[in-house]
Amino acid sequence: MAAIVLSVGTTHPWNVAGTGRDLVVGCDFGVRVFTAVAAVSAQGPHGLTALQPVDAEVFAAQVAALPWDSAAAARIGALPSADAVTVVADALGQHPQLPSVVDPAFAASRGGVLVQEGARLGYRHRLGALPNVILTPNVGEAQELLGGAAIARDSIARAAAALHARGCLAVLLKGGHLEGDPTDALATANGVELLAEARIAGRMHGTGCTLAMAVACEIAAGKPVVEAVLSARAYVRAQIAKH
Repeated sequence: MAAIVLSVGTTHPWNVAGTGRDLVVGCDFGVRVFTAVAAVSAQGPHGLTALQPVDAEVFAAQVAALPWDSAAAARIGALPSADAVTVVADALGQHPQLPSVVDPAFAASRGGVLVQEGARLGYRHRLGALPNVILTPNVGEAQELLGGAAIARDSIARAAAALHARGCLAVLLKGGHLEGDPTDALATANGVELLAEARIAGRMHGTGCTLAMAVACEIAAGKPVVEAVLSARAYVRAQIAKH
């Protein structure tokens, strides 16, 4: 029977990011994906053009309807409001055995705000501190979560360690937006490992969502965190090379 991965976040009409992308990635990995939608977005080549958060009661009912006790992993994406963050944080807190990949997608990659300020504080103080969470911010999101200075290549390891020290299971701080070859920092209880590889000559939308869901799928398959991250990164690099 296929493993179950829960996907909670915002839609993208092209399904190149958000909950729709999770369905595509889940299909590649052979997992069964159950979805709760926090917001509906309109996005395209010119960025975000509209965003409609789902009614708070309806969203909470969706989250409550997910098969939490049968799931092998969860992937949490853009949650637009503080109320939505609270609902998800409560659910993850009630299922501490469930590994959950939290990707704080605060803004659309081509422009536009997906997550309100109050919700961003919720990612910082609640979601990012849960012991079953694998946090996957990019350097800009990590900077906001830390409330500090800009993160550079020589400080990415310290930033990942600082986020991990708040109590989460692991942090994969993505350095793809830095100049030169991309370097990610993976912080776990065993320390920080830098993951550096040559940049691939390809352009792909939704790489962050793809990576987060791939990690969740690999964990659902039974892989430990470090192995899941390495396998997921290889999957994303192969996807980028196709574009």
